[in-house]
Amino acid sequence: MKRRNFVALSAIAALTPSFKLESISADQKGFVVRKGKARNDRHMPFKGININDLKVSGADTKGNFSLFEYIGVEKTGPSFHVHLKQDEHFFVIEGDYKFRLGDEYFDLKAGDSIFLPRNVPHTWIQLSDRGRLIYMVSPAGTFEDFFQEMTLLKAPPTREFMDTLHAKHDMKIVGPPMEL
Repeated sequence: MKRRNFVALSAIAALTPSFKLESISADQKGFVVRKGKARNDRHMPFKGININDLKVSGADTKGNFSLFEYIGVEKTGPSFHVHLKQDEHFFVIEGDYKFRLGDEYFDLKAGDSIFLPRNVPHTWIQLSDRGRLIYMVSPAGTFEDFFQEMTLLKAPPTREFMDTLHAKHDMKIVGPPMEL
């Protein structure tokens, strides 16, 4: 593992308030997820084109967190939304991003990170042609299931469907995505 990636993962775990190392059992076996692969071979592309691969499942951490790798090939991001029960922490590996947290905006580049606490609306957009993020959701909750349900869609969802899906997974859309 490259030093930069190790530092990123360590920082994510250390800065996440609900992470509890003691709840991960000593008899649990480690595992490797290779580049370009997803945990349990469950790829969950974001908006059908950007890679959004699960690397560590909530099932692996007894619900403490889920860890994803996002590789953006399209300048896009999620709707302005709020997580009611989860914190998120993003670490930029490659590219340029703009994050909105409440009413504040932050420009992030490779090596930067941002913590997005629960109950504070947020969104982001990729500014560069290509980008790569590692992000963690804590506690894991049903966030993985949210993305799995999104991958099953055959057509762009209605706003009503998205509102229902977000509510099912303890989130709420509060505004549109950012645009360039």
